[in-house]
Amino acid sequence: MSAVAALTDRETLLRRFRSGRMESRRFFDALPSGSFEERPIPLRHPFCFYEGHLAAFNVNTFLKAGLGHPGIDPAMERLFERGIDPSDLKAAREFEIAGWPPREKILAYAHAADAAMALAIENENLERDDRPALSRGEALNTILEHEPMHQETLRYIAHRLSLARKTRPSTYPLDIGDVPPAAEEIPIPAGTATLGADRERVRFGWDNEFPENRVFVPAFRIDRFNVTNSDYLGFIREGGYKDASLWTVEDWDWIHEENVTHPLFWEPTGAGDHTSASAFTWRGMYDSIPLPLAWPVWVSGAEAAAFARWKGRRIPTEAEFHRAAYGTPGGEERPAPWGDAPADSSRGNFGMERFDPVPVGSRPAGRSAWGVDDLVGNGWEWTSSVFAPFPGFLPMASYPVYSTDFFDGSHFVLKGASPATAIDLIRPSFRNWFRPNYPYLYASFRTATTS
Repeated sequence: MSAVAALTDRETLLRRFRSGRMESRRFFDALPSGSFEERPIPLRHPFCFYEGHLAAFNVNTFLKAGLGHPGIDPAMERLFERGIDPSDLKAAREFEIAGWPPREKILAYAHAADAAMALAIENENLERDDRPALSRGEALNTILEHEPMHQETLRYIAHRLSLARKTRPSTYPLDIGDVPPAAEEIPIPAGTATLGADRERVRFGWDNEFPENRVFVPAFRIDRFNVTNSDYLGFIREGGYKDASLWTVEDWDWIHEENVTHPLFWEPTGAGDHTSASAFTWRGMYDSIPLPLAWPVWVSGAEAAAFARWKGRRIPTEAEFHRAAYGTPGGEERPAPWGDAPADSSRGNFGMERFDPVPVGSRPAGRSAWGVDDLVGNGWEWTSSVFAPFPGFLPMASYPVYSTDFFDGSHFVLKGASPATAIDLIRPSFRNWFRPNYPYLYASFRTATTS
């Protein structure tokens, strides 16, 4: 589970808190002029909301729900309490706000909140069994993980800003690669997979990670590599976006209503025959580059499932992902696909070191015991499992609506990590989730079939 310092180590906790806040502040300070109240993704709030939300969440979760303090500014703590997850643009209009506070007011609130948080971390009792939100230090650990989660969200929202308005950093590593590796299928024998985690053996996890849940997984075969941009060109070439039989009714409605004809991260060049690599560029965070054929394709869950049907295959389940990632031929399970070693850049493309993917299979040190590549990093991986509670689920006391509002049958589990995922969030039990028609996140996929 997450590498959270013992709650007696106040210096480390305070350093981690301040580091997270500083990283967020750097992001907002670097936004292009005039973009603070923009909504590059209409299904999300503008940037200004998130700067207020990160500070208000800390107050609401730790100071108020945890320590029982009165807070800083009740109006700000209501305004910035929660983000949005509308099903479509029509529903998003219900969340439009006529006037946001100016940044100066948001920053003043954030400074006051940060000062109160630091004082509390230095002096308060951070772990108390008589207050459920402080049991096992839940409230503090919640806010420490919440910040980097939103830093990833902010990255993919900023991805949609005009390239011309963004300042390219001095260091912007790109590994384009060459020819994609040949497709390969890995057989995984029947066995058990451990989903979730045991509350008594870990310091912190989000409520949907509990309790531990061991399930039997029948034998299956899974792609060794994520589906690449090169692979996905074949789907477009053969009319995948025009074949209703490859899509669910809801997904077919979505691609027609939104006029989806290619992955969001691909942009037409106006050249070529619209089915060749020259017909598209890849929209990176700061550059538009020729379509990197060896990179994993980043798509919505709907597009991933349609591709899998076109191949006569399917998207793996959450349990199959776990079996492929953490299982071993000997029957034991590993804490990471590569074993016990810490997560670092040799194991996968994660940890906010890059803004874009790397060629599939280029991190062999991260390979699983079965020989499956890139299960953690280079893009979250869609599964076919609906996001739902494990048997015995209990909402977390410090943030009881974190998961429950999304157990609606409309969200699907994603596993692994993306280039923008913090290392502290990389653990087997961590679960991400999104609607299948949400194309903005850094999400890849691979296919499977029952043996």
